[in-house]
Amino acid sequence: MTPYFSVVTTVYNKAHFVKSTIESILEQSFSDFELLIVDDGSSDNSLEILNSIADDRITVYSTKNQGVSKARNYGISKAKGKYIALCDGDDIWLDNHLSELDSLTKAFPNCGIYSTAYEKHYFETYIKAPTFSHVDHPFFGIVEDYFKTSLADSILWTSVVAIPKTVTDKGYIFDDELGWGEDNDLWIRLACNFKVAFSSKPTAHKKIYAEENHLSLTKNIPNLLKMLAKHKVAEQENPSLKAYLDVNRFMIAMEAKLRGDYSNYKKAKNEIDLKHLNKKLRLLLILPSSMLQLLKRLKFFLLRNQIYSSPFN
Repeated sequence: MTPYFSVVTTVYNKAHFVKSTIESILEQSFSDFELLIVDDGSSDNSLEILNSIADDRITVYSTKNQGVSKARNYGISKAKGKYIALCDGDDIWLDNHLSELDSLTKAFPNCGIYSTAYEKHYFETYIKAPTFSHVDHPFFGIVEDYFKTSLADSILWTSVVAIPKTVTDKGYIFDDELGWGEDNDLWIRLACNFKVAFSSKPTAHKKIYAEENHLSLTKNIPNLLKMLAKHKVAEQENPSLKAYLDVNRFMIAMEAKLRGDYSNYKKAKNEIDLKHLNKKLRLLLILPSSMLQLLKRLKFFLLRNQIYSSPFN
């Protein structure tokens, strides 16, 4: 019998987290799903832990390490369900996650992607709701403009989305030529070509464990610039996409300056239309790297003390 959802979970060296993640998936109130787990060549005992979990809905695949995009795409290629739900190997679903996605898919059957809200959990102690723009709360429906909605925090995040199998079969999968930013790239392509359905009901926990996780953008700035360059033509015809990409360019420019990479700082900065940045962001763009380092340490300190500060507000 064909399952309604195929849940694809990728794992790479997540031994300390993966059992809790898998248990949260198996404990869903909506039970019509298969769980496809791709261990992407873990060097710890993640695979041993996965193989120890007994449930008829689980199929574990072990591959050599090729990166998260290829691992996700491999899982997607094995999926039999009508919709493919994604979950990373260190995040947590609440027991209503698949039932909320089920409600969305039945209410709005012609969308290219479905998503629920989530909570950001910093260091296991501090919980922060993401900031979404131009949507009411509560919200259950089709988002008018994904890019306007996602200027501060994206409503699409890997561990809360579901994509129809008919859409992935058309080639809307992760670009495995990108070293970083492959998820954002897929969301952009989907939002440009399909309707996006969203429920503001939180159904998952986004686990953020360390200073470098989500506070530092990435160590692979050239790949992120490559990802943005893929959408140069589309942004010329879509002002909302241009604004969204300019915010991404701002974050890349900041990270490049923090790392002393002034070549890529200039590349990202020079493509930004400053009208898409608020006063705080424009100021940060011109501050010296020493000041940015200080502000970054301050942000980390405040988070440790359960105070969230963002220049996007």
